[in-house]
Amino acid sequence: MAPLPADIVACPDCDILQRVPSLLPGGTACCVRCGLALGSNKPGSLDRTMALAVAALIAFLLANMEPLMRVSVSGRTSSATILGGVQAMWLQGEKITAILVALFVVVAPALDIVFTLAVLLASRRPPAPRWVGALLRWMGLSGVWSMVGVMMLGMLVSLVKIASLATVEPGIGIFAVGALVFLLAGMSAGFEPREIWSRVRWADGEGPETGQ
Repeated sequence: MAPLPADIVACPDCDILQRVPSLLPGGTACCVRCGLALGSNKPGSLDRTMALAVAALIAFLLANMEPLMRVSVSGRTSSATILGGVQAMWLQGEKITAILVALFVVVAPALDIVFTLAVLLASRRPPAPRWVGALLRWMGLSGVWSMVGVMMLGMLVSLVKIASLATVEPGIGIFAVGALVFLLAGMSAGFEPREIWSRVRWADGEGPETGQ
């Protein structure tokens, strides 16, 4: 069976096959049946995504290394990091909660950032190696399970409730988490997978555009 041309794609929602033409800068191609966006032409998207991914990596490290907040009650002060909170929940017997927090707040965002950086670095000089295609598929899963925004909302609610009982000082970690939420969102919005797919070397050694 002969492979389909590179500009023929199947809609992820309704499965209809259709041709996606070359797009003008800023243009978007939508499915003729269901209207789902199938691709867009975002000039400089890879460079912007790379910059956001590097910034997200720095924010992620700060969010996990620096204290989220300092709480003072009757002269006693304590502080905790994200990993410290996971450890405390584990030691207190809340093992399922600790595992879920570690997976959704630490592991998933870390994989999302690392996968994005690996894909972008490997694709800067096409053709990209075949493993880039596998990472692109894994990126979709890691991004879905990243729950940094949910954790940020939970921390804000906790700050409001604790403020009436103790003195709370936000730490560098909580600002890093806030920055990470926006950086991950910008990274996801600016990333254009179709441009990466066009650079991947297929198993038969051919590239989708060069045919070599």
